[in-house]
Amino acid sequence: MNLDVLKRRDVWAGLMLIGIGAAAMLIARGYPFGTALRMGPGYFPTMLGGLLIVFGLVILGSGLRDGERIAGSWSLRALIVLPLSLVLFGVLMTHAGFIPAMVVLIVGAAAAGSEFRFLEVLLFAIGLTALAIAVFVYGLGLPYPLLIGFD
Repeated sequence: MNLDVLKRRDVWAGLMLIGIGAAAMLIARGYPFGTALRMGPGYFPTMLGGLLIVFGLVILGSGLRDGERIAGSWSLRALIVLPLSLVLFGVLMTHAGFIPAMVVLIVGAAAAGSEFRFLEVLLFAIGLTALAIAVFVYGLGLPYPLLIGFD
């Protein structure tokens, strides 16, 4: 067996899509499926899971033929900072509000990279947070508190 295949990006991407699609279909099997005109709660996750499996098979096939090898090493900083910023986002959403949570998430994600420039990241965080507030809070009307204690 050629284990060199396991070092290709498309092989792992295809396997991931197949796994997520199979999990979605497995979870959705307990819900009524319905029809195309009267969709039940299991219709969308089953169809989406099937579509993910098909895309995963296509990507897996291209990776088995001739895929790009995974190059380089993993950044330990990124493996620590990214999950930490996601957890902090969840905690800050309930204890500090939407604005601090978004800023911490964006600055944390940028800090995981090797080219971190504080002023650029701060300006990007302000702009992206303003866009997220416009879309989610005002556009969609989601009841996120912007700052806890400043209602």
